[in-house]
Amino acid sequence: MNTRALRADILLFITAAIWGFAFVAQRVGMDHVGPLTFNGIRFALGALALIPLVMRMEKGRDSGHQGVNKKTMFIGGGVLGIALFCGATFQQVGLAGPQLAAFGFEASTAGKAGFITGLYVVFVPIFGLLLAQRTGWGTWLGASLAVIGMYLLSVTAELTISFGDMLVLVSALFWAGHVLLIGKLSPGMDAVDAIKLSTVQFAICAVLSLIGGIATEDITLAGLQGGALPILYGGLMSVGIAYTLQVVAQRDSQPAHAAVILSLEAVFAAIGGWMLLDEMLTTRALIGCGLMLVGMLLSQLKP
Repeated sequence: MNTRALRADILLFITAAIWGFAFVAQRVGMDHVGPLTFNGIRFALGALALIPLVMRMEKGRDSGHQGVNKKTMFIGGGVLGIALFCGATFQQVGLAGPQLAAFGFEASTAGKAGFITGLYVVFVPIFGLLLAQRTGWGTWLGASLAVIGMYLLSVTAELTISFGDMLVLVSALFWAGHVLLIGKLSPGMDAVDAIKLSTVQFAICAVLSLIGGIATEDITLAGLQGGALPILYGGLMSVGIAYTLQVVAQRDSQPAHAAVILSLEAVFAAIGGWMLLDEMLTTRALIGCGLMLVGMLLSQLKP
């Protein structure tokens, strides 16, 4: 393996770790602020964190290059921002322990949410069939294993599933739609336009989340102070830094190879939940996690 490829793998591994531990931050943040407030602030921080990167890359751009026009950027970013808002909202509410408990529902754990969210890599090629995109045997085998794993992980012996797990599963559907939208909007964009598009979608998601948070949640200074650390991690580390590392790393890594490493995000979510939140998985759940991970890998390696 050459040095550039090794560096790319290390950066992708770090990115997966940051994203995995972000599920812990998302769970802890719910002890202090509402899910919409949490998302609104963290995506606003993420958008602000990308602005210096865009400005630096813009300076190094060929002066004769014609980028994507502002109207296309705003409309595309707006559509992506709405999809991102839906996915992030369902995921965050699914992790909102105190808020769901107030209504008698059980939230998902950080570890379980990481694996359930990862199902979007299985949903993407299946949804692609609706767009006349072909798929291979790996997708169907991977989907079958993932469904069995999901059952073992989330469905109890009494054939019940927590409300939080169901919400996170719905979020995975929106993440899959989000990926397909990017596939339609991003062809022909250079790195600068791609990061600009991400900045716009993060900003749109932040605005929608904050509007919802102000309208439906009790926002207090004490709550914001108490949740400052998980919010900062979710915004600066998970969105700003990790996204930048991914962009840098994927210049020297094949997409399928990168996707395999990034899928370790689910494993890091489980490790983070165990280390920091004392979340324990039963043998049945661990087998389910293993089947889901194998299913995700198959869907990426043999699409």
